[in-house]
Amino acid sequence: MSSNRVLHVSKFYPPFKGGIEDVCCSIVKSVGGFVHKVICFNVGRKNSVSEVENGVEVMRVGTVSKCFSQPLSFDFFFKLRKMMKSFRPEIVHLHVPNPFSAIMTLLAIEKKSKLIVHWHSDIIEQRLSYLVYRPFERMMLKRADKIFVTSPNYKDFSEPLRDFSEKIAVIPNGISIPKMEMNAQSESLVQSIKETYAQKKIVFFMGRHVPYKGLDMLLKAEPFIKEDCVVIIAGSGPLTKELKLKSNSERVFFIGEIKDEEIAPYMTAASVLAFPSVSKNEAFGIVLAEAMYCSTPPVTFTIEGSGVNWVNLNGETGLEVANGDVEAFGAAVDKLLSDEELRNRLGAAARQRIIDNFTMDKVKFLVEKEYADLLGK
Repeated sequence: MSSNRVLHVSKFYPPFKGGIEDVCCSIVKSVGGFVHKVICFNVGRKNSVSEVENGVEVMRVGTVSKCFSQPLSFDFFFKLRKMMKSFRPEIVHLHVPNPFSAIMTLLAIEKKSKLIVHWHSDIIEQRLSYLVYRPFERMMLKRADKIFVTSPNYKDFSEPLRDFSEKIAVIPNGISIPKMEMNAQSESLVQSIKETYAQKKIVFFMGRHVPYKGLDMLLKAEPFIKEDCVVIIAGSGPLTKELKLKSNSERVFFIGEIKDEEIAPYMTAASVLAFPSVSKNEAFGIVLAEAMYCSTPPVTFTIEGSGVNWVNLNGETGLEVANGDVEAFGAAVDKLLSDEELRNRLGAAARQRIIDNFTMDKVKFLVEKEYADLLGK
């Protein structure tokens, strides 16, 4: 059996789209010197299936139901325990929040395996179920050999992590540079996007249409944007229909999901990224970092304890306003649209901040170092 084995336990895994899933996949693909395997849930399927993707075994375990957005499975513990026995991982890399899998991992993990808890976010919304889960969460953190957080803000403000600071390492999320690089085809798409909207300045949003993303705040802020522009909203989710009904502005366009190869062109075509997330559910903001890499300055709300206001520095790489102040949010967007010099200066600084701090090359180095330190190598 080869040494340097890492088993990743994640709720889902690509092609399922989600921030945690993308981070897990990026680490699996980029971190060298280790044999990686993944166990996750099989989205909406009762059957389990083992696949090999880019040389990595991914076990997708069938689910029977869902409770408080948490998939439930009769087979997960047994599949996980079997992988622990056969693969014998030196490191178990558990991506949370993922309560059911976290409890199963505590039951299945062998004593000799090191446990990394990758803390992507606190549990904010499921307060009732969290009361039941919290003792297990504390057991998990006590068992952890290392805890990864995505920003120093989360380290300082997360109440569950307060007693475990000596275990914490800040491992920011990183963007894929190849994914964001422009070529002749993508440059052509930029021009096509601008022509579609009559060369008007573009305010761009991309993300899941769920409450913490604050899309309703963006719609309320839109009337306070005085500059002639369009507001393009990409993505979808449970709130899409309701949000469309709320929007009665002729300059707001819902365009649905866009392909990966369209992300950089849309962000490059945009003058401003609207990033109206309102809670610590938004722990970092990969979309935020991607737009900044494209030299598109963002407008965000202040979210205490979130990494959003660490990625985007107010007045340096973008603008930030008080949480929930939709008039101020609209005014900040308007300021960037109307002041080309400010927009270009912040955009250039935003790109450089991402290059200096938040690429997968940077993350790869940090994760490899933490893995090696855990194994005494």
